[in-house]
Amino acid sequence: MNTASALYPCTITHVRTGPTRHALRHRTYLWLVDPDRPPRLPRLLRPLARFDPRDHFTGDQPSIRAGLDAFLTEHGVRLDGGRVTMLTHARVFGHVFNPLSLYWCHGPGGELRCVVAEVHNTYGGRHCYLLRPDATGTARTGKEFYVSPFFPVDGAYRMRLPPPAQRLDLTVHLDRAGGRAFTATVRGTRRAATPAALLRLALRRPWSTLAVSAAIRAHGIRLYLRGLPVQPRPHDHRIPENTT
Repeated sequence: MNTASALYPCTITHVRTGPTRHALRHRTYLWLVDPDRPPRLPRLLRPLARFDPRDHFTGDQPSIRAGLDAFLTEHGVRLDGGRVTMLTHARVFGHVFNPLSLYWCHGPGGELRCVVAEVHNTYGGRHCYLLRPDATGTARTGKEFYVSPFFPVDGAYRMRLPPPAQRLDLTVHLDRAGGRAFTATVRGTRRAATPAALLRLALRRPWSTLAVSAAIRAHGIRLYLRGLPVQPRPHDHRIPENTT
């Protein structure tokens, strides 16, 4: 496989602090890849990891990198051939659900120029945020996309997104009027993306992306049964709004 790729077995937590406190925790694994050079798997393992351009950005570009470049061009950002690393779920047996894909975008000298956060909801919609992290890897942006049926489209995100190294350590806060409403964290440890490592993770976490979407829906049902009111969904975007 491509030596630029890596696997991160990780734990994802969601903590809702208001109006009802609730926590979700699940284990999965993520890929860190260069979208210009996605991993080339042995034939028998290809059903365990596929990176499809249709799953990202507008879904109509010939490659994931082409979709990213089109988004950046629309927002006046040029990488001038710089490197990109993408953290994401791959398709597993034809299924994928990516609540959050991240793209660290560098200039030709290796300097970080921006981070793109691509968010998917369980209604088939997607939306991209263009972020300018500070020296600590922290960026802020207003919330512009309907994700949870229990939160309206308001407030602001504070995201700490340092580039993955040996450790993966990401945090996303949602702040609304009255205080912090939600926090998500992703914690993991890097593994070489070898066929053996992928097979071990796939056996340990079969149908990993299906499990993620199922867990989110199951916890949504629990919150609904606890009486948490559903917020109206403005509209259903199956093709992303490429505005930040």
